Amino acid sequence: MGRSPLPGSMSHTAALGKFPRIPFGPTRSRGLTEYIHYGYTVIDMLADTKALPPLSPAVVHILLALSAGERHGYAIMKEAAEQSEGRVRLGPGTLYRSIQNLLSAGWIEESGERADPSSGDERRRYYRLTGVGREVVMSEARRLSDLVRTARRRRLLGHQRPAEG
Repeated sequence: MGRSPLPGSMSHTAALGKFPRIPFGPTRSRGLTEYIHYGYTVIDMLADTKALPPLSPAVVHILLALSAGERHGYAIMKEAAEQSEGRVRLGPGTLYRSIQNLLSAGWIEESGERADPSSGDERRRYYRLTGVGREVVMSEARRLSDLVRTARRRRLLGHQRPAEG
């Protein structure tokens, strides 16, 4: 059982060539190098969405917004605020940097056609989830669901009945 090459070594750098920039994690948009630096295992993350590290809140909210259909940037910002009851506010810098990373990763794509071309400004760019993006957001939703289930078992969420038995 061999260990991963050390960050910065020739073989380490060569191994990274096949991995795309990943839009999440400790530094969110700097790519897979940070994961290796922070101790994550090098794997083909696109082949196994269950192996992905947790996504940043901004990326989760963008993917969730797009899971309901195509949206332009401002609509994604509004949806994120609504679905979080105002606790998440995506600024334009965070939103568009995340969108660029998601486009590069192939998790979303720019929509050439809109569902209703008569609505909205033609200068707006609309985005939609790809198949891989849908798998990623579903995997993250399952991960979060498992986390909430654990918190409930440990009575960390309010208004719970006492354990039976």
